[in-house]
Amino acid sequence: MVDWTGLVAIFAAFFIVAVSPGPATLAVSTVSAASGRRRGMMFGAGLGLGLGFWGVIAATGLGAVLQSTTHLLTALKIAGGLYLLWLACGSARSAMRTSDSTKGAVSPMSPTEGRWFMRGLMLNLSNPKAVVAWMAALSVGLGTDDGIGSVVFATLGCVVIGFAIYAGYAAAFSLSAVMRGYARFRRWIDGIVAALFALAGLTLLRSAFFRSSVV
Repeated sequence: MVDWTGLVAIFAAFFIVAVSPGPATLAVSTVSAASGRRRGMMFGAGLGLGLGFWGVIAATGLGAVLQSTTHLLTALKIAGGLYLLWLACGSARSAMRTSDSTKGAVSPMSPTEGRWFMRGLMLNLSNPKAVVAWMAALSVGLGTDDGIGSVVFATLGCVVIGFAIYAGYAAAFSLSAVMRGYARFRRWIDGIVAALFALAGLTLLRSAFFRSSVV
């Protein structure tokens, strides 16, 4: 039987974690403000699928295995850190451009909508820390006596919340007023975004090498 009290606690905990500012929410906000709602939604859908992948990993117990597999976790962190630095370089190049004609602050390229989806997917797949957030959220309301049905229901519910959050960010930041504001202050915004992506990437790389050096 599903424990609804536990599920509400899981959903609330997951919502707080997923809606909080981070590389994913920063990216979907910037893409939406720069390139419009459709591309922002595609990027958000990719983010949601990537987040769901880590949810399945956590729900099946593979998250704990991943956390204990030092070499694999280190490799994932390095890949994720390098990807964030690549995004930082793209935003930095956009900040240095004087023309507003080229959209897409996250990258110097102008990808198709399908590639926006893939970029969102890759961003969350390259963040192994997401599995820790999933494990923490699921542990809030699930106990040792809960069956597979509760685990599946909790995971699916969190996946839906994740998609809804990214869609909400895309819708909010693709409003015409927000897009006009972005266009006006594009270089400043892209510069700040580049710095935040670089900080996140360097932090992930540092955690990878720090962990590998002490284990």
